[in-house]
Amino acid sequence: MTGTDPLLRVAGLHAAYRSVKVLHGLDLEVRRGEVVVLLGANGAGKTTTLRALCGMVDTQGSVLLDGVELVGRSTEWIVRQGIAHVPQGRGIFGVLTVEENMRAGAWGRRDAKGVDADIERWYGVFPRLAERRRQRAGGMSGGEQQMLAVARALMARPKLLLLDEPSLGLAQIVTRGLFRQLEEINRDEGMSMLIVEQNAELALSFAHRGYVIESGHIVLGGQAADIRADEGMRRAYLGY
Repeated sequence: MTGTDPLLRVAGLHAAYRSVKVLHGLDLEVRRGEVVVLLGANGAGKTTTLRALCGMVDTQGSVLLDGVELVGRSTEWIVRQGIAHVPQGRGIFGVLTVEENMRAGAWGRRDAKGVDADIERWYGVFPRLAERRRQRAGGMSGGEQQMLAVARALMARPKLLLLDEPSLGLAQIVTRGLFRQLEEINRDEGMSMLIVEQNAELALSFAHRGYVIESGHIVLGGQAADIRADEGMRRAYLGY
């Protein structure tokens, strides 16, 4: 069940890597309990958008999370406000065990019993992780590592989960299984998500709404089902 009030409201977002400007005044929002997908070609600015929301690049404009302005704040401060980021390439600690990675995701928490309870909670959602809890993360398959990256991010109890290309490098059957688990987390936990994804067909079948970004500009936004059903939109902006 999604809400009508925005959890995340982005207005006039500009971002740059030193002198190279990548984003040019983006406006977008994610409502409470909503899954929003950000689509576009390679180099369009999708990953930079997520990094800008986390304070990882030079940013101007406004990013409000629950009414709190994030622009100009450190990444650590932003994480404490309730944003968790699953980066492209997963970013897990390969030399640590699965459970050590999970505990690393709860680094900012002081409720030891709550952390223990959440570990078991996410093991219930991702049973393969429970089976490998004492295994080094670097020895797991790509799909298992992606599950771990998501579970580790959820250990921070975020308000908003950002995922950058969660299907990257995964077999189609593994990708579909992962998206089913994300759908369950959204439905059962009410977790709001903003997902960058190249697999537009799969992402639009899963999301509530979508945006298309092109050369650092939002060129299209609307209900995911409408974008998916409009052949002209898909061919013009998504190439399928």
